[in-house]
Amino acid sequence: MARMRAVDAACLILEKEGSTQLFGLPGAAINPFYNAVKNHGGIKHVLARHVEGASHMAEGYTRAAAGNIGVCVGTSGPAGTDMITGLYSATADSIPILCITGQAPVAKLHKEDFQAINIADIAAPVTKWATTVLEPAQVPGAFQKAFWLMREGRPGPVLLDLPLDVQLAEIEFDIDAYEPLPVQRPAASRVQAEKVLALLAAAERPLLVAGGGVINADAADLLVELAELTGVPVVPTLMGWGAIPDDHPLNAGMVGLQTSHRYGNASLLESDLVVGIGNRWANRHTGGIDTYTRGRKFVHVDIEPTQIGKVFAPDLAVVSDAGAALEAFLQVAREQDADGTLPDRTAWAESCRARKRTLERKTNFDAVPIKPQRVYQEMNRAFGPDTRYVSTIGLSQIQAAQMLHVYKPRHWINAGQAGPLGWTLPAALGVATADPEALVVALSGDYDFQFLIEELAVGAQFNIPYLHVVVNNSYLGLIRQAQRGFDMDYCVQLAFDNVNSPEVAGYGVDHVKVAEGLGCKAIRVTEPNDILAAFEKAKSMMAEYAVPVVVEVILERVTNVSMGTEIDAVTEFEELAESPEDAPTAIAAGG
Repeated sequence: MARMRAVDAACLILEKEGSTQLFGLPGAAINPFYNAVKNHGGIKHVLARHVEGASHMAEGYTRAAAGNIGVCVGTSGPAGTDMITGLYSATADSIPILCITGQAPVAKLHKEDFQAINIADIAAPVTKWATTVLEPAQVPGAFQKAFWLMREGRPGPVLLDLPLDVQLAEIEFDIDAYEPLPVQRPAASRVQAEKVLALLAAAERPLLVAGGGVINADAADLLVELAELTGVPVVPTLMGWGAIPDDHPLNAGMVGLQTSHRYGNASLLESDLVVGIGNRWANRHTGGIDTYTRGRKFVHVDIEPTQIGKVFAPDLAVVSDAGAALEAFLQVAREQDADGTLPDRTAWAESCRARKRTLERKTNFDAVPIKPQRVYQEMNRAFGPDTRYVSTIGLSQIQAAQMLHVYKPRHWINAGQAGPLGWTLPAALGVATADPEALVVALSGDYDFQFLIEELAVGAQFNIPYLHVVVNNSYLGLIRQAQRGFDMDYCVQLAFDNVNSPEVAGYGVDHVKVAEGLGCKAIRVTEPNDILAAFEKAKSMMAEYAVPVVVEVILERVTNVSMGTEIDAVTEFEELAESPEDAPTAIAAGG
């Protein structure tokens, strides 16, 4: 037992819980904690330029590897409110991050002290737990509970608010006697597994839907093994993309209104049983429930009981961690395989592959200004299967999901449900911090890129290289497309005449100059045949300078991207692929 400040105990706990990477910025009300971090010596810190950016960096760090829990730190008042968007994004996608905020002294909490706000109540709806710790001796227990809650059940974020005097107070604490609380997760029973396999056996055209829960459970290998053993094709959701490689023979493609494949939607509509594992039946995946559910049965596996039946009632519900459920299903499937009772799915799987071969969208355009489809074609050529992609929202993200290829779990990192503009850049810095050896490629439209563009300086200062593809049409493209239903094009144009940069006439912001001014490297591309060379040059610049490199591609101003209101009524605005040469590059159509 030793006597120490509460903040010194907090740093020892962070180390023991395995969270030694912080993102944030100091301030008067959190300076005692920063003093403890400095004295500790074993905790790393990246200084953000905006506190919201710090929260997204923590998200990217967590999402990059199983077991990671990113930590974002800020002072009292606006620092906490700035991080609310990051907490919302994390809770929406079941991502554990720890937010630590400073606070006014306890005696002044009700006196409207400078930068004093009840951040715990503000953050409560977007966290698993948010609390202001009022007693110094409760700091160790609060951190212990925080880590347990972030890991237990459906993962998610926690906010700990530490008043200035609580941070500074001395307590008795023994780190050797501290142990992380054990985490228990619900697991599918033998009976439940047998019932799921019985439904699979009775179906003629079953599909597995792999959601983000499969990624969170680090269970992609189990998913692929179950698919291969049973012969059942897999539909990854946007959050589950990478759980099965895009070129796997049993990858049936994504389903949905926007981030989907024509062949994925077609195969879902042909199916008679869908087993959803760790997914939430998000509306951009399902579209209209009547269309999505008509003519087929459903099994829903989710770690959170209240998710079951939230969107529609399944025929069979299993409350379980995705990994534990897959293990239980595999045990029964292996036994059935051994006694020869597994159905033959060859014909059904081949029909899914046939759709995959013939229902592609065209990417091979040579037009100037550049069509966005060509950018994704060249990205597929330039970036290999180990690339980690990061994106958030907009036409760029939607078309990326339609046309890029992802081969591994945690290699498509996306703010799926919240979709906050500006998320991509700081999240990519978090991913690159977590995996400094990886090629991290971020993808943004021009508006997403501008939201938190100052965080480029963080990558320059701390030598966090990554490649940022900015597809620039100087438009709020997704909103413009949605406004077609109102017969308007209102407040969505970003173009203006830049008096300092005639070379971007008609497009406004000179992203190359801004990036260079923030200490990074940048390349602008206006011709489609120059895109691939720009990507190769950018990779060389990352290696040489160890800073973020921006590749800005100047696009045609207006592109309507394939989407719809029902999965059987997605509007295709552009011509479709007529040959393999016209389709997304470097994927075997069906294996």
